[in-house]
Amino acid sequence: MDYQGDIIRPPSEAFSLILQVTTGCSHNRCTFCGAYRNKPFQIKPWKQIEADLDFAATWCGRHTTLFLADGDALALPHALLTTLLLRIREKLPWIRRVSSYATCQNIMVKSDEQLRCYKQWGLSRLYMGLESGHDPTLTAIAKGVDSEAMITAGQLVRAAGIFLSVTCLLGIAGATLSQEHAQATAEVLSRMQPHQIAVLTLMPLENTPLYRQIRAGRFILPNPVQLFEELRRLLADLAPFRTQFHANHASNYFALSGRLPKDKDVMLATIDQALAGLVPLKPEPCRGL
Repeated sequence: MDYQGDIIRPPSEAFSLILQVTTGCSHNRCTFCGAYRNKPFQIKPWKQIEADLDFAATWCGRHTTLFLADGDALALPHALLTTLLLRIREKLPWIRRVSSYATCQNIMVKSDEQLRCYKQWGLSRLYMGLESGHDPTLTAIAKGVDSEAMITAGQLVRAAGIFLSVTCLLGIAGATLSQEHAQATAEVLSRMQPHQIAVLTLMPLENTPLYRQIRAGRFILPNPVQLFEELRRLLADLAPFRTQFHANHASNYFALSGRLPKDKDVMLATIDQALAGLVPLKPEPCRGL
C-alpha cells in the first residue's frame, strides 16, 4: 500500500484497511489543526489507487471495514468517487463498511441524489468535525462555515441514510467563552441529531496558529475544572434524541461513554464526581492525539 506522510484516522477505524485516495485536507485552514500543515491537498493518481486495491485484494482479506484517507475523500469529484466505491465493491467484496472524513463544505456541494448514490455503493459512515456550534468560535478557528451550514450538512448526510459521526472539541472557545461554546454546541447537535457524538479535548500543537495565539497570550486555555464544566453543560443541554456519546478519546482527562438518552444521568453523575475530585484523571504525559 502506498502511504504518503502521516496517516490519521478516527479511533473507531483502528482495525480498518486504510486506503489513501487523497493527501492532505481540502480546507486545511483550521487554526487548531496541525495534521496537514505541510501536506498540500491533492487527489492521488488513479493508477496508484488501483494498485493499492489490487494489493488489498491479495493481502487484506481479514479486514471487513475500509477507511478512505486523508482528510476528506468526499472532495473527490462525483464520477471519481462513484467509480472508486464500485471498484472497492468489485475487488474487495468482503468489505462491509466504507468510511471517510468529510468537511461541511464538501458535503454541501454534493446533491441529495449523489449522497444517496454513495450510500448505495457502500459509503456508509462519514466523520464530520463540528468542533463548536458557537458561531464566533467557528469564525475564530477558521472553519469556513457557520453553525447553520453545519446543521444542514449533517441533516443531508442523515437523509441519505449514511451514519453520521460528529466531533466536538472541549476548550476550543478558550476559558472566557467556555460555557457559551458548550450551550451552542448542544443546540446544534440537538438539531443535527448525529448517530454518534465524539468529544475530544483541545491539545495545542506547535505548528498551528492557535498555538502561537496561546504563546502570545491572546488565547487562554480552560483549566481541567472548566473543561469538565463545559462537558457537563454540553451533555446536560442535549435534547433527548438517540445517539452514541463518547468522550473517551486519548486527549480527554477521563473516559465517558454511553447511549443517549438512557445513559445521560449516569454520565452526568460521573462528571459531577470528576468535578468533586473523585475520579482518577489521566496524567498529562498520558494524554495524546
